Amino acid sequence: MSILRYLPICSLMLLRAAYGDGVPQDCTQLILGIAPTWNSMRGESRLFERSRGGDWELVGRPFPVLFGKNGVAWGTGLAGQNEPGLRKKERDGRAPAGVFEIGQVFGYDSNLPPGADYPYHQVTEADVWSDDPRSPNYNRHIVIDPKNPPDNYTHEKMRSGDFAYHWLIEIRHNSDPPVPGAGSAIFFHIRRGLNRPTTGCTTMAEQDLVKLITWLRARRHPYYALLPAAEYDQKWRSWNLPSPEALRFSGSSTLTR
Repeated sequence: MSILRYLPICSLMLLRAAYGDGVPQDCTQLILGIAPTWNSMRGESRLFERSRGGDWELVGRPFPVLFGKNGVAWGTGLAGQNEPGLRKKERDGRAPAGVFEIGQVFGYDSNLPPGADYPYHQVTEADVWSDDPRSPNYNRHIVIDPKNPPDNYTHEKMRSGDFAYHWLIEIRHNSDPPVPGAGSAIFFHIRRGLNRPTTGCTTMAEQDLVKLITWLRARRHPYYALLPAAEYDQKWRSWNLPSPEALRFSGSSTLTR
């Protein structure tokens, strides 16, 4: 075979080595979640923007979020999957840590909130997100015939009437392709209460979620980064994240462990 066939592959490998893991250069909107420790169910999120090649700038104030009931664990996305330590698994009660692409928004309403401009899918009784590792559709959104539903339809259907799922923002953990058992159906959604953590999603007050949906723009290639505070201190530079000074931490006492 001609060596020319290998040049594009080699170029990609060199490019990846040059930039390493982390947020890509074309990402100009970033959602950043910080957990005090690996076992924290509470944390804070911040929104950042930048111009191409510019520095990250904080948008608005930090807002409280809830993670998994057992904390966080390394997920599978753009960064984090190659780190040593605890790995995200199905039904482990942990939110995935790392860097993840933002997928589309799902919701009960016919349209996005006023001012929003982002890829949107209105869910119906036909929309399902599979969390069964045995299914060929594991961790995928599929549309079915609700008159002939598959197994697990009751808890996999996306329009259940649950107010917490009125709006969903897809966090693309374990997506390309999904690995059975590595975690599924990871979203931003409305919290059920101040002390009601999740089984793996990141939740917040409804007003904060609506603001987030309104802020997102697909052309700005938004990503989500979630890290424990100690890991953030080690990785922010190599992962192309905002500097600790840009976070304007108000002190660890604001984050309840």
